Amino acid sequence: MTNKRVGILMGGLGPERDVSLQTGEAVYEALHARGHNVRKIFVDRDIDQVLRQQPIDVAFIALHGTFGEDGCIQGLLESVGIPYTGAGILPSALAMDKYKSKELFRLYNVPTPPCYLLENPDIDRLEDIHGSFGFPAFVKPRRGGSSLGSGPAGDPRELRQRVEDALRVDRSVLVERYVSGMEVHVGLLDGTPLGAVEVVPSGRFYDYRSKYQQGKSEYHVPPRLSPTRYQGVLNIAERAARCLDVTGATRVDLLVTKGENEYVLEVNTLPGFTPTSLLPKIARGAGYSFEDLCEAILSRATLHVHRDGDSTPREFSYARGSAPTAQLGA
Repeated sequence: MTNKRVGILMGGLGPERDVSLQTGEAVYEALHARGHNVRKIFVDRDIDQVLRQQPIDVAFIALHGTFGEDGCIQGLLESVGIPYTGAGILPSALAMDKYKSKELFRLYNVPTPPCYLLENPDIDRLEDIHGSFGFPAFVKPRRGGSSLGSGPAGDPRELRQRVEDALRVDRSVLVERYVSGMEVHVGLLDGTPLGAVEVVPSGRFYDYRSKYQQGKSEYHVPPRLSPTRYQGVLNIAERAARCLDVTGATRVDLLVTKGENEYVLEVNTLPGFTPTSLLPKIARGAGYSFEDLCEAILSRATLHVHRDGDSTPREFSYARGSAPTAQLGA
């Protein structure tokens, strides 16, 4: 096994910093236990300088949300030549942008709830814009995760409150048709489904507390679906990931209705690794230990942008030989 310096990029600048720190600590412990030369790198606005002061050979991205999951850190790592885990710049940006994701879902005939987009100035005309869209609706920031700023709205007053909450997280907001159905989340590794989990939150919907507070949600691996329906859900998730061209470990979030319909909500390119996170539960059902999953993700670290003189993407893989050491400059 090649002794490579693995940097766990964690923390970040967005509102999901605390979740990222939990993910980073868990990944650090797993890879350290497997004998990797691992170091924690806390991401702030000086991350470019930090990378130069503590050079690494490969980056395991344990960031969530804006500036970590949206292509920003991926672009920095591409520019300095450090292979990294997860999707490349464009797929990361597209998956993070829920509105652009939906446009691609519709283009590729991936079912997704209808929605419309609001900007901050639109709030003064909210009732007119909403018009006959109807209730209940579901409001969420255009970019972001962990259900921060998201929630259902059952009437005009609640709609306005939800939109105001979402605008505190992002300058653009999606108002989506509310779909009543089973919460199903599919885990994939390089586009191949590992399995799925059904989530039953204790509250009104799968909110921040339900996601990260132990005992606030019930989990079923695999979901309580017929074999045929289950296979259909896996196929739709695979199509959703393919149309965004995502790679690495991915989670696709869906709603499965009693009326035999499935709707893709979003694609998550950097799923969490907290004690309540879903991808490790799905992977465990497929025979992966937590350490196995972290190792599998690390082995797929790569540079996605073609560089002059390179005929193939550069990869880090202890199983396939060493990757070029990043040239970080002085």
